[in-house]
Amino acid sequence: MDKCYINVSKIKKFIFLGTITFIVKRKFSDIFRFFMPFSSYKKAYIKELSEFIEKDDLKKVKYLSKTGRIGFSSLRLGVTEKIIPDFDYPQINLACIDNDVRKFVEKINSDITYKVKKNSFREFSKDAANKIKKFIAPNIIGLETIKEAAVLQLFASDRIHMLLLGDPQTGKTDILRAVADIYPITSFGLGSGASGVGLSVTVKGNEIVKGLLPLADRGICCIDELNLLKQSDRASLYSAMEKGFVTYDKGSKHITLQANIRLLATANPKFDKFVGRSIDILKEQIPFDEALLSRFHLVFLIKQPDLKNLLEITKKIAAQDNIILVNEDINFIKDYINFTEDIKVDFPREFDKEIVNFIEHLKVNEKNFIVRIGPRTVIGFIRLCKANARLNMRDEVLKEDLKKVKKIFEEALFIRKKD
Repeated sequence: MDKCYINVSKIKKFIFLGTITFIVKRKFSDIFRFFMPFSSYKKAYIKELSEFIEKDDLKKVKYLSKTGRIGFSSLRLGVTEKIIPDFDYPQINLACIDNDVRKFVEKINSDITYKVKKNSFREFSKDAANKIKKFIAPNIIGLETIKEAAVLQLFASDRIHMLLLGDPQTGKTDILRAVADIYPITSFGLGSGASGVGLSVTVKGNEIVKGLLPLADRGICCIDELNLLKQSDRASLYSAMEKGFVTYDKGSKHITLQANIRLLATANPKFDKFVGRSIDILKEQIPFDEALLSRFHLVFLIKQPDLKNLLEITKKIAAQDNIILVNEDINFIKDYINFTEDIKVDFPREFDKEIVNFIEHLKVNEKNFIVRIGPRTVIGFIRLCKANARLNMRDEVLKEDLKKVKKIFEEALFIRKKD
């Protein structure tokens, strides 16, 4: 039988020459492609990219495209007309196995997405207040001023606490749920099920379970039917509202958790439904003592509509189509809130006198309100003015911000005007 001999040196030489040939061909192919003109398809993408990336990066994109290492595609924001008109924007696709090229593609796509969103946010900011308000309990007709205040709470960087105090089935809970859905960091719970432990912290062995308040740290805590929360369970709520933290002290466990929250709560009157018109009678039906009530910067009293208002609401309900909210729109609003959070808003000293005059006007009329006018009123007023500026992507409070917040405070305080 003939013996078969394998010449290893020849095989190695063959492989080496083959590799060299492949590299030479690839380099020649790259050179050939480099001098080929771009197709109209690629020209269009490169023109779009030039609006988003630096010149040096654009040169590299052209080279990588000509050498076949990348391709092009388009993405859409995916939002509806409720936000802004949707549009396409360019992205780069990786078409090779090269770690350096991959990192470059990821960086460019990230830069493009950031600039697209930034431009979209600026466009959205032109009418952000009205557009976001349409996402606050859209199926509830009326309560427009309360919805405006809820929108401002979304953009308040400091603590702002709001209470919706009123009759059942007036849309209070719908507003809470809408805010909980829109804001990036929220918690939602019932007063009847939120004991002191459920609000603050539970410790099971070595496991620490956060309650509603620390879960909403740096966000909004929504509590429905706060009037059902036991008096003995309110200490942690006071601490979070005033100091921004909650504590747990039991046995050898001493725990402090951050709970820098904005509280949005609802409550029903003592006898389930408000009766009467006079301020004194209405005050008797409030389910909270002054210690808790005074911690809210805004308190809205909501009563069932009378026949005239009910008929108006009925007409509006009959005329409107079913309102459907899509996740892409809600996610856009969340991103917008996150983007504006870094805006530091200045409150010009030129408005000091106007604030003093407004607070004096409220204090003179205090006998007509269910709440007292004090330092928290001033703090809440200034913070909401700043929130309205931030909502509109401005770094300074303007006259229009004061005008809007004055309207909100007067709507919340002057109960008799609503009768």
